[in-house]
Amino acid sequence: MKNLLSISLLGFAISLATPAQAARPMITDDARLTDAGACQMETWVHIHQDEREFWALPACNPGGNFELTLGGALAYTDGKKQHGALLVQGKTLIKPLTTNSYGIGFAAGYATQPGSEQSGSPYLYVPVSFSLADDRVVIHTNLGNLRERETRKNHLTWGVGGELQTTERLYVIAESYGQDKGSAFFQTGLRYWVIPGHVQIDTTYGSRFGHSREERWLSIGLRLITPSL
Repeated sequence: MKNLLSISLLGFAISLATPAQAARPMITDDARLTDAGACQMETWVHIHQDEREFWALPACNPGGNFELTLGGALAYTDGKKQHGALLVQGKTLIKPLTTNSYGIGFAAGYATQPGSEQSGSPYLYVPVSFSLADDRVVIHTNLGNLRERETRKNHLTWGVGGELQTTERLYVIAESYGQDKGSAFFQTGLRYWVIPGHVQIDTTYGSRFGHSREERWLSIGLRLITPSL
């Protein structure tokens, strides 16, 4: 369920393409979209004890206020290939995030869980973001719902995260996210623009409150962004 929860809150992490925003490696999404006419590719490896997940999530915004993400993952346990994952998501903005103000969006999608033969789950959430100190500090909050198709149960999902710009190219991120039941997850990490606005690398360390040793993970990612057409 950890991976499925992470997927359901990815809006964050998966589909944004302007500088100084909550993209990889954050799970908590923000109230921004890829620039109109632009696309991006986010790839990363998620390392968790004997498990490895290799993700690729391309996203495009062809019209200006609708972003489509379609991608997935390959999963391995002890070197043996497991069932992969699939994710499809659409996102739009109700109020774009602007400097020293706030923004609101809406996202919905469908995701399967790496390493599982079970059917996937539809989800939706509302990202709300707040810009402070001329975008040097940005806070993101998510609230949503995930529907487990196997159990036919609904779960409240939530996320709270922040990003701090420390230099022109380097950002520090920290966040916590979870469901209405069970312990929450947390992660912290760094994001660095190799080529501002176009090439970014990142890394995070994360785990689950109360299970930090058993469920800890490390992620390393690469984000590529195209110019607007």
